[in-house]
Amino acid sequence: MEQSITLPVFHPGEPLYQQLYRHLVEEIRQGRPAPGGKMPSKRQLCALLGVSMSTVDTAYSLLTAEGYLISRPRSGYVVADLLPLTPKPAIDVPKPAPAPAQWRYDCSTSAVDTSLFPFSSWARITKEAVYENPDLLQRGDPQGDLPFRAALADLLGQYRGVHCSPEQVVVGAGVEYLLSTLLQMLPEHTAMALEDPGYPVGYAVAARNGKTVLPIPIDSRGMDPEALAASGAALAYVTPSHQFPSGVTMPAGRRTRLLHWAYGRPDRYLIEDDYDSEFRYASRPIPAMQGLDREGRVVYLGTFSRSIAPSIRVAYMILPPALLVRYQQVFSHTACTVSRFEQEALRRFLVQGLYGRHLRRMGSLYRRKCALFTRALSAIPGVSISGQEAGLHFLLTLPRFSEAELVERAQQVSVRLSALSRYCHAAAPRPSTVVLGYAGLSQQELDGAAAALARAWG
Repeated sequence: MEQSITLPVFHPGEPLYQQLYRHLVEEIRQGRPAPGGKMPSKRQLCALLGVSMSTVDTAYSLLTAEGYLISRPRSGYVVADLLPLTPKPAIDVPKPAPAPAQWRYDCSTSAVDTSLFPFSSWARITKEAVYENPDLLQRGDPQGDLPFRAALADLLGQYRGVHCSPEQVVVGAGVEYLLSTLLQMLPEHTAMALEDPGYPVGYAVAARNGKTVLPIPIDSRGMDPEALAASGAALAYVTPSHQFPSGVTMPAGRRTRLLHWAYGRPDRYLIEDDYDSEFRYASRPIPAMQGLDREGRVVYLGTFSRSIAPSIRVAYMILPPALLVRYQQVFSHTACTVSRFEQEALRRFLVQGLYGRHLRRMGSLYRRKCALFTRALSAIPGVSISGQEAGLHFLLTLPRFSEAELVERAQQVSVRLSALSRYCHAAAPRPSTVVLGYAGLSQQELDGAAAALARAWG
């Protein structure tokens, strides 16, 4: 028996068949007509609504294709057997967080200087990558395209002393992603040691992947090997070339002690995050710890976020042979998270010598900025600075104020910086110490920030 439906009210500006389709979907969901009920014929609905046959025919076709209606020869359309849906409840959507304060001087550690970015070269090689490589539209290797991985292996061997083949390289969209991928390959209850104070993202990724997090104190030479040995960890995450946030460079003796710790059991590994090793101002770059490894116990992580730009979401991981086998078993059917066109553009950037030229220009710029900023801040009575020999940040200590007072007074003159305690977990932070980055500020802004801090802390 044919059942009645409420008729829609049409509005201008949208195709009538779409309005009719949506109205009938809602009617059916509300049980009007009930399952098995007969719908008005197309001719009846045309007459009732005053619309064309094509409007009704298109709406009924959509409803039939999506399973709301069943077309029965010589019987017309009936409603499919659907469970009734209750009206959609009101959802309490949380309001977005307020926009962050606009700082006049942002001395955070995440920014880089983009003033020397090679826009014209990047545009050229990106265009070449798109037009000259139509095969890049196809699915690529899960580890990243082999030509790009070969270029990376050559680069790391030349600049960082990393020993690897292209087959050991895994490309991914950021260090966080690659670290998470690595942790998924390891036994579920693996305890992971991290530097304290240390990189907060490492702690967050470890916790998200169900690892027991063990903060290990650092000293003037990096992670304490005795505390590591006593911790029971099977995995240690370190930043030996430029420890974050202290700026300590791990000497060769400490590196070999950590390697011997890893060699002590077959399930132990070191994760070397070489996050901003490209920039050293007092000496040549220190070779990576991975180059010292003779038993395949170091996983090497690196990224182009600091050396090129944070939006270049290209990072890489060098897996020792045993972990490479495990990676290929677990992730062989996944897709690489970096666009093949971006991989090809970056490969050209590397092999054409553009990256080396860019690094030299950026190193000179950051060296000048670091010298300018630290010289101006050192003029503040009582200030001492450490960790400025490399990277894009340093520590500043001013004993006559507490850490909280240093941060609060800086905020009052619109200077954004971080308390050292923000990066501490079990360790007590060095008193009266803050972390300042300088890469994202122009030289004029660095002068202004130093003057503002001199007023705030004077």
